[in-house]
Amino acid sequence: MTTKKLALAALFISLSAIGGMIKIPLGITSIALDSMPALIAVLFFTAPLAAIIAAFGHLISALFGGMPLGPLHLIIAVEMWLVVWLFAKLHQAGRHWLKWLAFVIGNGVVAAVPFYFLLSPAFFYASVPGLLIAASINAAVAALLMPYVLKASGGSHYASRNMD
Repeated sequence: MTTKKLALAALFISLSAIGGMIKIPLGITSIALDSMPALIAVLFFTAPLAAIIAAFGHLISALFGGMPLGPLHLIIAVEMWLVVWLFAKLHQAGRHWLKWLAFVIGNGVVAAVPFYFLLSPAFFYASVPGLLIAASINAAVAALLMPYVLKASGGSHYASRNMD
């Protein structure tokens, strides 16, 4: 990995941290913009690296929130990795409408399924509406910003390939 690529990845992780500080309480969950930078990062990075940005973004956001689920946040970080990896793969395949749907459903519903069994069905049902709203807001903000980021980067859809 080149220094320029590493610096850009660190920038996106930092943006995730900043987004994680923006919290709007919603029931037992909170809305934060911690995954939005990882969604934009797919313009510059491969799926695994964009997914790493999402995982670190979640962990930093959870730290700012006081780690309310303790070590279970590691499970969520892995889930974020998987959801953003799928998002990036769909993006690279040109499945632009499907990537947004996969992100919102994956982050808003599927990622909560393990907690149905680990914590309780009540936790699952109480958290899904807030998670769906949070995923939708992150996706909407990323969708609005992507054209501007692409334009600012010189229009290169995969600018990271030009950095190697």
